[in-house]
Amino acid sequence: MSRPVVLLDPAPRVPADIFTDAMRRRLESGFEIVERGDRPVADFLAAHLPRADFIIGQPPLDAAAIDRAPSLRAVINVEGNFLQNMDYAACFGRGIHVLGIGPVFARPVAELALGLALALARDIPAAHTAFGQGDERYGLDGNHGARLLHRCTLGFVGFGDLGRAILKVFAGFEPRVLVHDPWLSPEVLRREGLEPASLDTVLATGDVVPVVASVTDDSRHMLGREQLARLRPGALLLILSRAEVVDFEALREACASGRIRAATDVLPQEPLPADSPLRGTPNLLLSAHRAGALTGALHEIGERVVADLELMAAGLPPQNCKRAERELVSRARSRPVERS
Repeated sequence: MSRPVVLLDPAPRVPADIFTDAMRRRLESGFEIVERGDRPVADFLAAHLPRADFIIGQPPLDAAAIDRAPSLRAVINVEGNFLQNMDYAACFGRGIHVLGIGPVFARPVAELALGLALALARDIPAAHTAFGQGDERYGLDGNHGARLLHRCTLGFVGFGDLGRAILKVFAGFEPRVLVHDPWLSPEVLRREGLEPASLDTVLATGDVVPVVASVTDDSRHMLGREQLARLRPGALLLILSRAEVVDFEALREACASGRIRAATDVLPQEPLPADSPLRGTPNLLLSAHRAGALTGALHEIGERVVADLELMAAGLPPQNCKRAERELVSRARSRPVERS
């Protein structure tokens, strides 16, 4: 009996990033694997789409390409962003599953979010730097502007997988939680014990404001100069999803003024240019898009992918990867990630 055919093109990742040796053996035991390798994408698809049952990756697939794949059952994006390089309507019309692995990164990002919040709240980077300069301050003198996170108000901008994971790691601080997410019903949020709120209310009320919104045409630069000015003095802003949601020049000005403190794991240009004015901006803590880039997280991608391939090969629905929602996926505007 022939095995289902899997086209393997996980760019920008490479297979070794996401499949341990054991996972690779499990994958190969149940499926015929055809790797793109260094071949041009167009040549690879032209040669192998007619036989494909599954695709790991998200190569460009227009409606004509999907028509050339009569056996295709699922496309599994292992990048983390749903790109606008394929015809989602054609996939949904054919009953082809479109799956992603975004939830894999939720816990690692949440842990870094907590670290960044504590670093900002207790001014840990500046306190460490002061020791190197022989200017450390002890006790109360060293806590000017520091604050507790206990019973703070968390104001989420967006509340998907990342937001829920962040809330879990903050739960011990007993926060009040406000959420602005136009894609979520207020009734859903209230059932989870959360307070639905407008963006203005979240910004004006939040002590800690995690920004975890997706990038769409509507959300691009949704936090500009006017919105950042609404943040309460002393607020801690955590930018953890996509840089395009924030106007970084306005952010730089807000931090340099001393009104707010911010930390960001995503940047408007990566790598950040050496002469970027963001470098050295007071009250702005920078992280080089590394929140989710952990070996353990990447290997979990492989585990989820193999598990769902096995389920679908057995005629069952996928249960481990996240299904793209037909009403939302075409709105995504995230840029492709670099290899991480």
